[in-house]
Amino acid sequence: MHKVNSLTFIDLFAGIGGFRIAFERAGCHCVFSSEWDKHAQATYVANYGDHPAGDIRHVPSSAIPSHDILVAGFPCQPFSIAGVTKHNALGNSHGFDHATQGTLFFEIARIIADLRPSAFVLENVKNLRTHDRGKTFQVMLHTLIHELGYTVFHTVLDAQRVVPQHRERIYIVGFREPRAFQFPTLPDLSPKVMDILEPQVDEKYTLSDHLWQYLQAYAQKHRGKGNGFGFGLADLHGVTRTLSARYYKDGAEILIPQAGKNPRRLTPRECARLMGYPDDFKMVCSDARMYQQFGNSVVVPVVEHLARAVVACLQRPVDEGYEPHIAALQLPLPLH
Repeated sequence: MHKVNSLTFIDLFAGIGGFRIAFERAGCHCVFSSEWDKHAQATYVANYGDHPAGDIRHVPSSAIPSHDILVAGFPCQPFSIAGVTKHNALGNSHGFDHATQGTLFFEIARIIADLRPSAFVLENVKNLRTHDRGKTFQVMLHTLIHELGYTVFHTVLDAQRVVPQHRERIYIVGFREPRAFQFPTLPDLSPKVMDILEPQVDEKYTLSDHLWQYLQAYAQKHRGKGNGFGFGLADLHGVTRTLSARYYKDGAEILIPQAGKNPRRLTPRECARLMGYPDDFKMVCSDARMYQQFGNSVVVPVVEHLARAVVACLQRPVDEGYEPHIAALQLPLPLH
C-alpha cells in the first residue's frame, strides 16, 4: 500500500496512463485525464476505471478541476518565434497566446495560466531541444518562465538504468513558487532483456522467411551506403533499442534471437515490461494497437522516481532567495 498524500494531479495527453501509475505510486490522486485516441481511451478505462475526456482543445479550463500538479507527455510541434518577438516588442503580457496558438503546447500553457498548478511535469522526445534549430524549445521555455512565471528545470533521462531499453526522453519540471529542484539519479538496476521475456511465446511472433529475408537484404543495402538502417537483434544480456510506435509494422528495431529459427518480435506483454508496466496491466486492444500504445508511452519507473522527487520538493518550504532564471536554464533565451 502506497502512502497517500494530499496532492492532486491531472493527466493530459494521457495515452495509457504511464504518468498516472507513477504519480499514484508517489501517493498523488488523479482528478482529471484527457486523451483523444479511442483505442488508448479503452486501455485507460480498463485499467483505471476512468474515461478520459477527449481532445483537450475542446475542453474549457472551467471544466478541469483545480489541481496541484499538471502532467503531460505531449506531441512536439513548431512555433512561430517571430510571433513571440513581435508580441514582446508590443509589450503583450500573454505572448504565448500568439506564439503557440494552434499547437498542443498552447493547451498546456492555457491550463497552467488559468488554473495555476503548484507544479508541472512535461515529457517529450530528446530532440525537442534541437527541433526547428532550437526555436521550439526556446519558445516553450520563454512561455513557461517569462510568460507564466514558473521556475523551470529540464534534463534528459535514459531509462536503461531501470528497464532494459535505451530510451532518452526530455523532462521539463516547473514550480509556481521559487524552488530548488534536483532531478533524481536513477538507480542502476542492470536490467537485461532476458528478464522481461515470456517463457512460452506463440509462433505468430516469429518472423516469416519472407520478412526476415527482406529485413536482412534491406540492412545490407544500407550498410553498403554507409547508413545504419536495419533491424536490431537484441542482446539478451544487454538492453534494446528504443521501442517506437511503429513497432507494429515489422518489429525490426527490437528482434529476439531464437535458436534454430528466425528471430521474433516482442509480445505485447514483453513490451509492457520493457516500459516498466506491472504484469497485471490489462491489454484490451489488438497487438498492433498495444504496440503503438506502449511505443508512445513513458517508462513508468523513470517517471515514478521523478514524481517522488517533485512531491518531496513541493512538501519542502518555498526557497524565497532562490534565483530560478540563473539556475534553471541551460539555453539562452533572447528571441531576437
